[in-house]
Amino acid sequence: MPLIAIPIRTETVTRRTPSVNIFLIALNLLAFLLFDPQLATDTLWGFRQRHLHLVSEQPAFHQFFTYQFLHADVMHLLGNMLFLWVFGNSVNAKMGHGPYLLFYLAGGVFAGWGHAMLHANPLAGGSGAVAAVTTAYLALFPRSHVTVLVWFFLFIHFFEIPAMIIIGLKIIVWDNVIAPSLLGGSERIAHHAHLAGYLFGFVGAMMMLLVRALPRDQFDMLALWKRWHRRREMAAVLAEAQAAPYGTMVRSAPEDLKLRAEQDRAVDEIADIRARIDAELDQDHAGAAASLYEQLLATNPAQCLSEQHQLDVAREFYRTGRFPQAAAAFDRFVCCYPASDEAGNVRLLLGIIYARDLRQYEDADRHLTQSFDSLRDASRRDQCYQWLKGVRDALGRPAPEAAGG
Repeated sequence: MPLIAIPIRTETVTRRTPSVNIFLIALNLLAFLLFDPQLATDTLWGFRQRHLHLVSEQPAFHQFFTYQFLHADVMHLLGNMLFLWVFGNSVNAKMGHGPYLLFYLAGGVFAGWGHAMLHANPLAGGSGAVAAVTTAYLALFPRSHVTVLVWFFLFIHFFEIPAMIIIGLKIIVWDNVIAPSLLGGSERIAHHAHLAGYLFGFVGAMMMLLVRALPRDQFDMLALWKRWHRRREMAAVLAEAQAAPYGTMVRSAPEDLKLRAEQDRAVDEIADIRARIDAELDQDHAGAAASLYEQLLATNPAQCLSEQHQLDVAREFYRTGRFPQAAAAFDRFVCCYPASDEAGNVRLLLGIIYARDLRQYEDADRHLTQSFDSLRDASRRDQCYQWLKGVRDALGRPAPEAAGG
């Protein structure tokens, strides 16, 4: 039995519903039900064979799109849809719906062209488009980890593997370059279409980052490359200084280069702590995540987690009675996510913490006032009014207008 490694999920948190990715999966499933040789009518099967495959020798324009939604059998379909689900959701959320749909289709077109340039046999399957999505994920989230099911005889286990290793080495290099050469890959597998899709996905995503067609962050592949390049420059300068004879004048490492190298190391440390926080929260280890969050703030006090994770950590501080830390974490939430649906309730809780637990009435007044102006729920608004009235009494200020006013 060969070693089987199947990606199951990524650690990337998706903050919006990947509607287009779900639509593409549904469309692939529907096309399979309509045109599968075991399920389709003779008319539909004949139509598929004549018009929908990509005929490499004389392809029609529409075939570069229609071939992407055909699959040879159920295993071919399920394998592609698994990869599309695992990697496509995060790419869809990062790119947005319209750009992601165009990117997916363009990846399939480029993969089909790559196959047609080298092979005469017809092509069917979404593997090229899925390959483009897979390497786009690698370009956008290179530091993430992928949960992989490894199955070898009776050994079955789940591993957290860096995306660079599972996508770069296993999926691209081993599955599509080394294994076909050493083991004799199946002629039914269009390896060149896969490789063309991988090339399009990675280069396309990197170009979108470069021209800022996609939102940039400190952890995408372009940012990692820039930090690596700076570290290499720094290492070259230091090596030159060390190799120079005693007494020889050498150029010193530029101060800005040293500063950038230090900043890059700090960014790498921050990225590592944030990834560990995400992993702990995904496993419901809120206490460990809260401890890591304090370590994160010690490294960079301006850090803010994703919306849900920031709330989770703040609630853990509150649950365990660490009210100064809870107040600071909730404060950071409303500062980073003022338009959140939870902002009004969080400000109410912040006001209560500052008033009841910390006796910081100025801060309590500020948050309760802002919460009172934004709350729509009558019971919460009345609760906020009562706390705000007590805080104003403590400060010797006039009470606010009645909750129903």
